[in-house]
Amino acid sequence: MVSERTECVNLIQEANQAGARLPLACEEASITLRTYRRWYRDGKITADQRPDAVRPPPSNKLTEEEQAKIIEVCNRPKFASLPPLQIVPTLLDDDEYYGSESTIYRVLKTFGQLHHRARSLAPKVSTLPTTYTATGPCQVFCWDITYLPSTVRGQFYYLYMLEDLFSRKIVGSEEHEQESGEHAAKLLEQTLIREKCLHSGPLWSTTN
Repeated sequence: MVSERTECVNLIQEANQAGARLPLACEEASITLRTYRRWYRDGKITADQRPDAVRPPPSNKLTEEEQAKIIEVCNRPKFASLPPLQIVPTLLDDDEYYGSESTIYRVLKTFGQLHHRARSLAPKVSTLPTTYTATGPCQVFCWDITYLPSTVRGQFYYLYMLEDLFSRKIVGSEEHEQESGEHAAKLLEQTLIREKCLHSGPLWSTTN
């Protein structure tokens, strides 16, 4: 597989051999002439040495003893169920400091102790809502109950409505003073009889 660097150098050389000036070819490739000369030396393309570079550890890196102390503190009975967001301020009130919130988060994550601390819940896999497709009328009905304002402040009526997904026709609607499953069931039955699909069993879905 040709690397991006090799492909870029080859394109620049191809443009240069076709008559384009080298600085303009580099500019078109979104690199500087200096970068091109660093990539292409002594007639060959140099490899990217950044992944293999040896980098010294940061001077403020925590030692194993300091990490062990943070774990010991976070596992104390009064901190065992608290996140670092609450642990650090509590320690500061007692004139104790072992690291910033981000540092303690990082140490807990390294030791696998960051899962579901405090009131956090286990992650849940969200499933896509069920979808329906209608190719004709009386196959899928959508229904919903919504508020209707009245002339009295704080008092509402409830609009029960059924809509055909295919034709967008309002096949049934009623207004009531309260929300009730009995009203919804009665409206659905009347609608199925009126639309002559009582025995065909159309699907019906709530709308959001």
